[in-house]
Amino acid sequence: MLHTIRKRYDSALALLPSFPLRSKNALRGALRDGYSRGDLRADVLAGLVVGVVALPLSMALAVASGVAPQHGLYTAIVAGAVIALLGGSRTQVSGPTAAFVVVLVPIAERFGVGGLLLATFMAGMILVGLGVARLGRLIEFIPHPVTTGFTAGIAVVIATLQLRDFLGLHVEHFPEHYPARVAALARAMPTARPAEIGIGALTLALLIFWPRINKRMPAPLVALAAAGVAAALLGRLGPDFEVATIGTRFSYLVDGIARPGIPQLPPMPGLPWRFPGPDGQQLTLSLDLIRQLLPSAFAIALLGAIESLLSAVVADGMAGTKHDPDTELVAQGVGNMMSPIFGGIAATGAIARTATNIRAGARTPIAAIVHALFVLASVLALAPLLAHLPMAALAAQLLVVAWNMSEAKHFVHTLRVAPKSDVFVQLACFSLTIVFDMVIAVTAGVLLAALLFMRRMAEISGGRLLEGHHEDLREPLPPGVALYRIAGPLFFGATQKAMSSLDAISAKTRAILLDVTDVPVMDATGLVSLESALERLMKARVVIFLAGLQDQPRRLLEKAEIAPIDGQLLFFDSVEEAAARARAQFPPAPPASTRPPASTRPPASTRPPE
Repeated sequence: MLHTIRKRYDSALALLPSFPLRSKNALRGALRDGYSRGDLRADVLAGLVVGVVALPLSMALAVASGVAPQHGLYTAIVAGAVIALLGGSRTQVSGPTAAFVVVLVPIAERFGVGGLLLATFMAGMILVGLGVARLGRLIEFIPHPVTTGFTAGIAVVIATLQLRDFLGLHVEHFPEHYPARVAALARAMPTARPAEIGIGALTLALLIFWPRINKRMPAPLVALAAAGVAAALLGRLGPDFEVATIGTRFSYLVDGIARPGIPQLPPMPGLPWRFPGPDGQQLTLSLDLIRQLLPSAFAIALLGAIESLLSAVVADGMAGTKHDPDTELVAQGVGNMMSPIFGGIAATGAIARTATNIRAGARTPIAAIVHALFVLASVLALAPLLAHLPMAALAAQLLVVAWNMSEAKHFVHTLRVAPKSDVFVQLACFSLTIVFDMVIAVTAGVLLAALLFMRRMAEISGGRLLEGHHEDLREPLPPGVALYRIAGPLFFGATQKAMSSLDAISAKTRAILLDVTDVPVMDATGLVSLESALERLMKARVVIFLAGLQDQPRRLLEKAEIAPIDGQLLFFDSVEEAAARARAQFPPAPPASTRPPASTRPPASTRPPE
C-alpha cells in the first residue's frame, strides 16, 4: 500500500513544472528513503495532536485578522496540506499565524475579505517567484535585531487587540493606528463585563498551568473546552450571565438565510475577488485595485518568507533535518495562491505548531497533511459545537500566543548585551511596528542594519603604504619601490578609506606594488576607484605591480577590460612574485667605490732617480 502511495505521489509531482527544485521536495525524499508503518503511525498521531492545537487557534487568528473564523480554518486545511505536499521541510506545519495579524487587519478594514484574499493570492505569486529565482538564502541576511524587534512589536499589537474581547469592552469604532486604539480601549474600560473577564481568566489560567499538570493533553483543547462548558452552564444557571461566542458574533448565509457560527461545509472554490469588499458587495477586479494591494502583497510575501524559513530552521534544529529554502518558498507561494481560492487567508510556517508536531513524534510531511485533514473533519462534524466557543477564551489563547511570540527574555537580553547599534535597530523596529506597521518597521530596520553593516565593513577595510623592508617579504624592496596593501572588501562603503593613502606616495616613487590579496570582493564603486588610481599612477610614470587578485575581483577587471600593459601595469599571483620582479627591474644602485678619482691620485713614485 505504501509503495502504491509513493508511486502515485511521484506521478502527481511529475505533472508540476519541471523546476530543479522538484527533486528537493521533502515528502518525496521521505518516501524515497523508505516509509514504514511505524512512520505512518507516528505521523498520524502527531498530526492529530497538532490538529487539536490548530483548530481553535486558526479561528482565533482569523478573528484577530478581521475576518470570520471559518477563513482561518480553510487556511489550515488548504494551505496546510498543499505546503506539506510541496515543501522543502520534513516536519514544518503551515497555516495562519499571529505575525500576519498586524498586516492583515488594515487590509481587511480597507478592502474587505475579497481584497484580503486577492492580496494573499498576489503574495503567493511573489513567493513562487522568490523561490524559483533561488532567493531563499537571502532571507538569512535579515539581521537578528530586525526580526526580534518587529516580532516583539507584533506581539504587543496582538495582545492589545485581544483586550476588547478578553474584557468584554464595547468599542464603537476601533481605529487603525495603535495609539488611537489604546485611547479607544481606555475610554471603553467602564464597559468591561465581569462574565467575559471570568471566562477569559479561566481560559488563561488553564493555558498557563495545564502543561505543568499534564503534557500529553494539549492545553488549548482543555482550556477552550472548559471555557465553553463553563459559559454554557453559567448561562443556564444565571440568566444575567452572557458572554459573546463565535455563534453570537459571526454568521453565514445559506440560501439567503443567515445562520449563526461557521458553515458546516468544506472549503469551496471561488475566485478571490468574488468575495465581498468593505461595503459587503462583490469586488471589481481592476488594475487600480491590484496597484493599491501590491504593497500589502509584498508585505505578506516578505513576512511569510521570513517566518516560514525561520520556522524551518527551528524544525531542523529540533528534528536533525535539513530543509531547502527555495523549495519551501515555492511551496509557500503555491499554498498562498490556493488558500484564497478556497476562502483562506495568508499562511506561513508556524513555529509553535511545528515544534508541537516534532515533540509529538512527526517524521515526515504526512503529519502536517493529517493535521489539515483533522481540521477539515472537525469543520464537517463539529461546526455547531465550535459556535459555542466564547470570544474571551479565544482572546486568552491569543494573549498566550503573543507572550510566547514576544520572547521577552531574549528581547531584554539582547538589549543588555548587544552592541549599541544593534540595540538601536531592535528598538527602532519594535517602535515602528507598534506606532506604524510592520512594512515600515522591516524596511527601516533592514535599511538601518545595512548602513551599520557598511560602516563596520568600512572600519575593517583600509590601505597601508609601506616602503623599504616589510616583515611579509623575504628581502627589502629597492629604493623608490613602495608596497601598498589593501585589506577588506573594496565596495562603495569602504573604497574612499581603502584608496586614500595612495595619494600620499612621494614624487620619487618609481614603482608601486599594489597588494590586493586580502580583497575578497569588489563592486562597481571599488572598480571605478581602482581604475582612477591606476590611471593617475600611470600618468605619473609609476610602474604598477598588481598582486594577489582573487576570483571575483579578477573577473570584474576582465569584464572592465583592465589587462596588463607592458612596462606600466603587470599582474602577479602573489606578492612575493611581484616583489622579485620589482627587484629585478629596479635594482639598487651599486655602492660607491672608496678608490679616489684618477685626477687626485698621488704620483706613482716620488723616489729620486738613481
